[in-house]
Amino acid sequence: MLDTTPLRDAYRTLLDAAATVADSDGPGPTPPAGEWNADQILAHVSLISAATISAVSSVASGAIATYDNRAALDTWTIDRVIALAGDNTGLRDRVRLQGQALCALGGPMLSEAELDTRVPTLLLSNGALLVDQPMPLRDLITGLADVELPGHTKQLLALL
Repeated sequence: MLDTTPLRDAYRTLLDAAATVADSDGPGPTPPAGEWNADQILAHVSLISAATISAVSSVASGAIATYDNRAALDTWTIDRVIALAGDNTGLRDRVRLQGQALCALGGPMLSEAELDTRVPTLLLSNGALLVDQPMPLRDLITGLADVELPGHTKQLLALL
């Protein structure tokens, strides 16, 4: 069984940072040129979380799973998630609930064989290809906890 405590902690730390940024004085932090604002970061995290939940659900149901983060980088899609969530609080609620779902699905529900299932993966960042190969499902989940969420936590705190 995969211990989802690090994932749960990473979501909590990210959401604490997002709340700190949202509660900061002024009209709202302005990101450096070419960087995302807090809402865009949260929408991106929501899309990444949804893609991971989808991969976990596909593996658990015996369906063919893939993982591709390109939609989570698309400006139109990010703006659509922001509009659907309503506001920063709505985005934080969405990410919190997705984190809870992923921790529930990715931990006790999956067998070791399911966690070891190799999922065709395409990961991009800032236009650069990071991964284009099958990865174990467990690595997609732990990658959120170890790299993706901490990176976006730092990105949020840099807005202060």
